[in-house]
Amino acid sequence: MNHRIVFPETVGKLERYQLITSLVVPRPIGWISTFGLDGTPNLAPFSFFSAISATPMLISVSVGARRGERKDTLVNIRQRGEFCANVVTELHLEAMNQTSAEAGPGVDEFALAGLPMATASVVNAPYVADCPAVLECRCIQEVEIGEAGGLFIGEVVAIHVGTSLDVIEGTEYVDPESLRPIGRLWGAAYTLLGEIKVIQRPQ
Repeated sequence: MNHRIVFPETVGKLERYQLITSLVVPRPIGWISTFGLDGTPNLAPFSFFSAISATPMLISVSVGARRGERKDTLVNIRQRGEFCANVVTELHLEAMNQTSAEAGPGVDEFALAGLPMATASVVNAPYVADCPAVLECRCIQEVEIGEAGGLFIGEVVAIHVGTSLDVIEGTEYVDPESLRPIGRLWGAAYTLLGEIKVIQRPQ
């Protein structure tokens, strides 16, 4: 196969973003909810989001800048050190998209998207009350990534598993057919669950 080789340092920021977000796909969406210092709830989706480890149970979320300005999520996690990661499913695709709007500081995205809010059981953060799966997290490390952005590593201290979800008998595996997660592609493109193929590992 022939390839066109692209060196990141030879293209602009937009082109780098377009390449990485269209090649590393699909990506899970971390719908991150926090409180500001004044108590204002904040909710925003981030697709540079991943599980890191099961023991200890760690996740990561990268919060970039918007036009060189720090996002509310980044400010809130730095100030409070706690957040919730709501798992985005088909149920909330439209609402999640609404919370990606460029709302100014002090705007309650729960109210903006008409979402019910609840307060976490362990951490001081809000979450989407009717979200079927929520991870309560404490930030244990931040890696600065330039241009007012940061990569946050969160330790999961509590997990909400909705009663609407089916758990595989004898395990803690959540059946993906009942979860119906959304994956991020690029731009305004998302992917639904689609066909699930099970391939056994070789012995």
